[in-house]
Amino acid sequence: MLKSKSKVAIIGSGFVGSSIAFAMALKQTVNEIVLIDVNKEKAMGEAMDISHGLPFMGQMSIYSGDYSDVKDCDVIVVTAGANRKPGETRLDLAKKNVSIAKSITTEVMKYYNHGVILVVSNPVDIITYMIQKWSGLPNGKVMGSGTVLDSIRFRYLLSEKLNVDVKNIHGYIIGEHGDSQLPLWSATHVAGKDINEYCISPNSPFTEADKPIIAEEVKKAGATIIKNKGATYYAIAVTVDSIIETLLKNQNTIRTVGSVINGPYGIHDVAISLPSIVNSEGVQEVLELNLTDEERVALMASVAQVKSVLDEVKDM
Repeated sequence: MLKSKSKVAIIGSGFVGSSIAFAMALKQTVNEIVLIDVNKEKAMGEAMDISHGLPFMGQMSIYSGDYSDVKDCDVIVVTAGANRKPGETRLDLAKKNVSIAKSITTEVMKYYNHGVILVVSNPVDIITYMIQKWSGLPNGKVMGSGTVLDSIRFRYLLSEKLNVDVKNIHGYIIGEHGDSQLPLWSATHVAGKDINEYCISPNSPFTEADKPIIAEEVKKAGATIIKNKGATYYAIAVTVDSIIETLLKNQNTIRTVGSVINGPYGIHDVAISLPSIVNSEGVQEVLELNLTDEERVALMASVAQVKSVLDEVKDM
């Protein structure tokens, strides 16, 4: 159950940070939210705007503050960072946002006394790894939103294709939150029925040929949304709200959050997303599923992709 007194800090009051705050206000996920941003007026304006809707939502405290307010927070959400500009490479963005994240971590750790740091800023795998390193916190106390959003996009697209309630579809996207991510078809089920069995059912609208199409749609979803409206923030907001609820309620929920991996699947010293048990302490356990040989090869390729970027920024 929800703690009698719970507090969340959101660092960054842009589209994503403010949308997360609004989602939490709508769902009454937490008792207290503090918005922190270098643009103090922006944080104040967002806090005021959401607060004025509280009489129709419920009772909670939403205000703008500074880094000293991360003290006693159960969750510290990091959303601050630059957006990728035309002509910029992923490495260019990584270097820019790693520098921002280092400054944030330095300030946070001056006042940190407990709680989980939840990274949403992109490239999320790189930032998660670096904040884990800089903070000196136990492994699992820093996690990334990882491929949680990619996984629910995967389930949503399958539900649309199959015309089945998404609550009856289970599956995961793992690896990098990016181009090298992969779907775990071997762990995808419809009402407990293996997706491969579902494919061969005479009345199934889903065939083996649909798999790469669905996987590509998931991978390109964010870029498509950005092309059409300029940014993505609603779905990630409800995704982060769900992760925060898991943390605050100590739910032991399985989510494909990102964390620094050392051991599972023979992977070491890199942050990627794998199905993990999440509770109030952060990542409690990374689950090792029985991957196919093809999935294992694809996962290791994804690990190599993330490491190639990490190698360029590790010493920053």
